Amino acid sequence: MTEPSPFRPELIRPFLESTLNVLRTMALIEARPGKPFLRGDSRSEGDVSGIIGMAGRKVSGSMALVFPAPTILQIVSAMLGEEFKEINQDVLDCVGELTNMISGNARAGLAKLNLQFEMALPTMVRGTHHCVEHQSKGPVVCVPFELESGTFYVEAAFRIVS
Repeated sequence: MTEPSPFRPELIRPFLESTLNVLRTMALIEARPGKPFLRGDSRSEGDVSGIIGMAGRKVSGSMALVFPAPTILQIVSAMLGEEFKEINQDVLDCVGELTNMISGNARAGLAKLNLQFEMALPTMVRGTHHCVEHQSKGPVVCVPFELESGTFYVEAAFRIVS
């Protein structure tokens, strides 16, 4: 039987640690994580998002990186060593790569919790205040990260199969 999963802090920790590590390694940026919260609807606070699905025997769900334009432009500028002033294809490609790296590193952390799954290819969504619909019917856990340019969010939603 499959039921919506209650929020379990140990499931979000691998995403938090992975986000900090990837930004530190790839962009030399130290992000400051905020307090996780449960998101109430599908409206995001971003201009571009990377979304990736996850599926396995014991868990299914999705992860999203949600960026307002100033934060993703700061990150991509640092990653590529040139200033970006608008969201273009290079920025979207970097969002996809960040989504892959963060979700891949988080997947390794989740495997330590005996949750193993495969990832799909990321999808990028662009548009002011776009909607991000997660595959899981469970709660959407959102972790804000502060940068000099503003706040971006890592979202994860899981359904544990019993």
